[in-house]
Amino acid sequence: VQLQASGEGLVQAGGSLRLSCAASGRTFSHYAMAWFRQAPGKEREFVASIRLSGGSTYYADSVKGRFTITRDNAKSMVYLQMNSLNSEDTAVYYCAVRTSAVFTVHASMYSYWGQGTLVTVSS
Repeated sequence: VQLQASGEGLVQAGGSLRLSCAASGRTFSHYAMAWFRQAPGKEREFVASIRLSGGSTYYADSVKGRFTITRDNAKSMVYLQMNSLNSEDTAVYYCAVRTSAVFTVHASMYSYWGQGTLVTVSS
């Protein structure tokens, strides 16, 4: 599986941005995909996850109510709509695939990773 994240941008606090993740390679309709982020000097942290079959979602408390993860299985795409952004959301965002439909926030449980896309929120 190859993942390509896009949507990098600079946005003012309170603004919105949508990230996209294109997947290619083997069929992954029964897996879970997630977004993680890593701010400078910090560890990579879980943001949101979605089951590709059924569409169930799970969010980190820090983004719940502001971010929405969706998928388009026909296009092999996963999106992260980010609203009400603040400076603490500034990070490199990564999409990842887990070869299981079980939700987990642990990055080590994801087998495939995209290259990361930078989101900068100015205050």
